[in-house]
Amino acid sequence: MFIARLVCKSHSFVDLYKHISRNSYRQFATVVSTDRELLERRRREMEGTLRVRKDPVVVKLDTPEFKSIFTNELYDLIDLFKKYGHEIRIAGGAVRDILMNISPKDIDFATTATPDQMKDMFNKENIRMINMKGEKHGTITPRINDKENFEITTLRIDVLTDGRHAEVKFTTDWQLDANRRDLTINSMFLGFDGSVYDYFYGYDDLKMRRVVFVGDPDTRIKEDFLRILRYFRFYGRIANSANNHDQFTLEAIKNNATGLQKISGERIWSEVRKLLVGNFAQELMLTMLKCGIGKYIGLPDPQNIEEFNRVMEASKAFKDDFLPIMFMTGLLHSPEDAMKLHERLKLSAYERDLALFLTQNRESARSIDDLKSYKKLCMQPYAKREYVEELLRYNNMPELYKQLKEWKSPSFPINGSKLKDNGCPPGATIGVVMNQLKGIWADEDFKINEEDLLRIHLPKILEDVKANPPQLKKQKVNK
Repeated sequence: MFIARLVCKSHSFVDLYKHISRNSYRQFATVVSTDRELLERRRREMEGTLRVRKDPVVVKLDTPEFKSIFTNELYDLIDLFKKYGHEIRIAGGAVRDILMNISPKDIDFATTATPDQMKDMFNKENIRMINMKGEKHGTITPRINDKENFEITTLRIDVLTDGRHAEVKFTTDWQLDANRRDLTINSMFLGFDGSVYDYFYGYDDLKMRRVVFVGDPDTRIKEDFLRILRYFRFYGRIANSANNHDQFTLEAIKNNATGLQKISGERIWSEVRKLLVGNFAQELMLTMLKCGIGKYIGLPDPQNIEEFNRVMEASKAFKDDFLPIMFMTGLLHSPEDAMKLHERLKLSAYERDLALFLTQNRESARSIDDLKSYKKLCMQPYAKREYVEELLRYNNMPELYKQLKEWKSPSFPINGSKLKDNGCPPGATIGVVMNQLKGIWADEDFKINEEDLLRIHLPKILEDVKANPPQLKKQKVNK
């Protein structure tokens, strides 16, 4: 494509714009988008409104965090790229973490080598490559010395975007690759001599604890609507105050909130659950909801703000962090809301069932302050013990939570075979009878023995079940 060739040869969007005539620009505009406002903003970006450093090297690192990344395998990788004449640098989040004096857990690498060039290089050196699915995105993963894997991605530019995915072209221009990234703090590179390459003042933003999009926020968000949630997540990691947002950025988020409908639930939940256990989680969620995001990520409209604030406050009374789903449950009104949330976010089975359990039991449980009732609830077929423990934390009952954690639950002395041997009909009735016997056993503080349960209580239960076949419904906590 004409445009793609120009992009690859250009050194910046400013240069790209200079190469395109007005008529060609109109053709480019038609290819990229029909949104006139977006195109006008992209044009201004091409004309040079984006702040760009003349000299991208801002500092040279010699910190313990930087030194900690070097292994024998990394040294071998660096030597290999030098041997074949390709540049390679650390990219993105690892650079940010090292600058924050955090040893990075995951390190991504960027290179001027194309995927084909990397494959040729590794094949010649008899280096095994794994996870070749990443090749279509420009990522090759060699396993060096059969000890360490390295994810290495070719420098890229976005040619077409649809709010979820991007059609990319490979380039050798580091600045163009940096320009396609979401936030300035994530757009830096780090050379192995310690040089930090920062084209868009991400280093300054990091020092000032600012979260800033690369270029126009509206443009960046429209390229991938998940960037809305990434903005808030990184705000929690970087900012030093809860409500120091740029209003132009919030306006862009508000105007593009509907775009989150295009994003899969799994991707949304991956971002939101990290946000909910980070700094300023309460304030950030409330700001997100004010921007109109809630109904596009599976939450009811309106959300249960009062309950959410109460759960956030309850979490402060416990040493261990609350699960993210507990905070999300605070925004729900009912079990039906929990199922709708699950349908949108594709929660795990545990998260789904915990959200259902909490919405079913939180109201009735608030008036119950004796341990015996919660022990009894642990015996219910739908109530895993950990659900009951989380219910106590959710409802801000630290003393009862401590007592229940210390309680060693006894083993119920009766099983299905014993019930059959004592006249209980097979099938669903066994489960119903078993649950009623467990309830009696729990009411007596788990002290009734097997003989008394079968001789005294089983006949009465069987008689009642025969006369009044029970409806199998989940129960709430009862005193």
